[in-house]
Amino acid sequence: MLITDKYFDGERPLYGSSGLRLERVTIGEGESGLKECRNIQADLCTFNGMYVIWEFENVECTNCLFAATDRAPLWYGRGLRLSDCRINAPKPLRELTDITIERTRFKDTKDAFWFCRNGQLVDIHMKNAEYAFFQCRQMQITNLQLQGKYAFQYACNIEIRNAVFDTKDAFWESENVTVYDSELKGEYLGWYAKNLRLVRCHISGTQPLCYCENLILEDCTFAPDADLAFEKSSVRATIIGKVTSIKNPLPGSVILLDGVEYTNH
Repeated sequence: MLITDKYFDGERPLYGSSGLRLERVTIGEGESGLKECRNIQADLCTFNGMYVIWEFENVECTNCLFAATDRAPLWYGRGLRLSDCRINAPKPLRELTDITIERTRFKDTKDAFWFCRNGQLVDIHMKNAEYAFFQCRQMQITNLQLQGKYAFQYACNIEIRNAVFDTKDAFWESENVTVYDSELKGEYLGWYAKNLRLVRCHISGTQPLCYCENLILEDCTFAPDADLAFEKSSVRATIIGKVTSIKNPLPGSVILLDGVEYTNH
């Protein structure tokens, strides 16, 4: 069923819908506009009401706006695809499984992607994000730009490529995370992580990669402000160039600086 150029508001105006295609539709003030929906396509739509899409299955949104008034959209679902969307709402995307997101921008979005599973994300831009990807699992992410705080805490089984991070405390207590060809800027990067692997990454910010278990770095570089690295970490690293200072890595660690093994004094 096709619905075009309509405005809905109030409580649950399209509750329990199935098999809808929405074009240029606005969901205004109210709650749970598309709660418990199935097999929905939305194009050029605007979502203003709170909790707009919950308990859903197979939702596809293209060129849609989730406005700042749309608190906590897209929770508790399976099968989500977003492309060319703008998400300004707080607490978006939680407890989702099987998600694909492309060319989508997040602005001022606290707590995005909490407890999400099985995701493919490409060309994602996040500005002023806090606690993004908390306890997410099984994610493959390419071309991510993330500015904010506390990203990927307690995340597990994550692969990231070609990213730019400007985020304090990223990857704290994460497990099985691999990052390729990325810029990682922020204080206290990766503390308490297990099996964190960084490949051809540039690292900046004070006290990176401390208290880590089985930390691996391959052909990484360090900015001058990345001091006091590796404290109480078990680490195997090949580093291009210098590190301003290294602080007490665990015995058995091997750190090569331009091919020369670092000696703990």
